[in-house]
Amino acid sequence: MPPPAASPSPAPALPTTRTRALDAAIDLVGTAGVRALTHARVDERAGLPRGSTSNWFRTRAALLAGVADELAARDLAGVGSVPQPQTPDELVDVLCAWYAHATGPDIVATTARLAIFLEASHDPDLRERATRGRAALAAWAVPVLARLGAPDPQAAFVAVAAASEGLLLHAVARRDPTDPRPTLTSALRGALAGEPR
Repeated sequence: MPPPAASPSPAPALPTTRTRALDAAIDLVGTAGVRALTHARVDERAGLPRGSTSNWFRTRAALLAGVADELAARDLAGVGSVPQPQTPDELVDVLCAWYAHATGPDIVATTARLAIFLEASHDPDLRERATRGRAALAAWAVPVLARLGAPDPQAAFVAVAAASEGLLLHAVARRDPTDPRPTLTSALRGALAGEPR
């Protein structure tokens, strides 16, 4: 007698209008810059009826905030799935894998992150959102650096993050093909050997 037929898997949920709008907004900022971000262009890019994006984000400032929050949420989801590195070499491997993803398949979202980050320099609301995202990243990285022996884990985080972000900025802005591993290895070694405060 044949086994009973397996119940069909539920169909994947269709993205909501809000999700489609945010995906399109990130794509717009990442390919055409912050100045290209308008409700009408997001609707057009997302294939949504005119006015759909403004139903979720009433103003352009709210739309920018939505983009910033969505990018931060994606970052946090990514951090949550990263294995805990047990050695400095493993941490460099994690950083290099992140960098390869950020400058490869995720380059449009990476460019949007950098554009929003620069926009935050004169937008207090975006600045506060960027600060929250940074704090969440530090909450993962500082304990890792402490476990690896950094005398000042917070300072070590700042040093390694600065090296990573500098490399990323040049990769996006200048299409710099520099291998990040030597720089990240040096930054991490220096951070782990730093003098405690």
